[in-house]
Amino acid sequence: MIEAIRKRRSIRSFLKKEVEEEKLREVLKAAMFSPNSWGTKPWEFVVVRSAETRKALAKATGHSSFVEKAPVVIAVCYNIEKGRRFKEDSSIAAEHIHLEAVNQGLASCFVQVADAGDPPGSAEPYVKELLNIPEGIRVMCMMPLGYAARELKEHKDSEYDPKKVHNERY
Repeated sequence: MIEAIRKRRSIRSFLKKEVEEEKLREVLKAAMFSPNSWGTKPWEFVVVRSAETRKALAKATGHSSFVEKAPVVIAVCYNIEKGRRFKEDSSIAAEHIHLEAVNQGLASCFVQVADAGDPPGSAEPYVKELLNIPEGIRVMCMMPLGYAARELKEHKDSEYDPKKVHNERY
C-alpha cells in the first residue's frame, strides 16, 4: 500500500487517452469499499465522459478549469438520508479513488465542490443542476481521472517528519 501512497499526486494534466471500462470499474469498486459511518453506504457516483459536460464542470470553481481535459470525471456524491458524516465519508471514498487510480496506472485530483465557488457555496448547486442530481444528494467533489501527461514524482522517506508526531500529549 505504501507504494501507491508514494506515487499518489494531484494531477491536473492528462493525456488524450480513454480510460478503460475495467480500470474505471476497479476505481469505483474501491470507492464503494471505503468505510462509512454506520455502514449505510451513502455515497453515489456520477461518471462523466461527455466533453460538453466536462467543459461545463470546468466552470464550477475558479480552480477547476483543468477538469475538461480529463477523459473521465467522477462526481463524489452523498445521500444525506442514508448517512450523517457527509464530508468524512465522501472524503474517504475520494481517497480510495485516488489510491486505486494509482494502482490502475491512472492519475486523479480532488476538486472541492461542497462549500466551494465564487461566491463560496455556489459550486455545489451549479454541479447539481448540471448533473441532474436530486434533492437529498450532496456533492463533495469532482475527481478528474485519466493518464498523467507528465512523469509522477514519488514521495520520499525524507518527507517523514518525526517532529510532527506527538506521543501521549501534544
